[in-house]
Amino acid sequence: MRNVLFIMADQLRHDHMGCAGHPFLRTPNLDALAARGTRFTNAFVQSGICGPSRMSYYTGRYVSSHGATHNRVPLSVGEVTLGWHLRESGRALTLAGKTHVVPDRRGMARLHADGADELAVLLREGWFQLVDRHDGHHAEPNSAYANWLREKG
Repeated sequence: MRNVLFIMADQLRHDHMGCAGHPFLRTPNLDALAARGTRFTNAFVQSGICGPSRMSYYTGRYVSSHGATHNRVPLSVGEVTLGWHLRESGRALTLAGKTHVVPDRRGMARLHADGADELAVLLREGWFQLVDRHDGHHAEPNSAYANWLREKG
């Protein structure tokens, strides 16, 4: 079984990396990853707002279809996500960084899946297993990345 590392970057133009020929930006770590993987030069988003666009990537559906139309709008507990498909194939979808998945608390309560069991945890996180989440919108004292940023001032 092969592992896949997928990096989704907000606000990074396709030509703003050294490996894409930018005249003065130096991005050695991204360049090294690009040399070993696949770099898309023609990619389009489903929304100019990052949260709904991410939900489109996770579900493979248009924003108008999955309903998470703005940041902090929950993705319905009934949506099938990339995490679910990976789990069905025996893989796990883990997350380090930013996601903007907001739990569908009403849907989870309706299904009596609002506890602390494994299913409830996965539903709250869009079927991601969290490694280190940092959305950057609020204090996150348990985030290793947030702690590192604090150490750097």
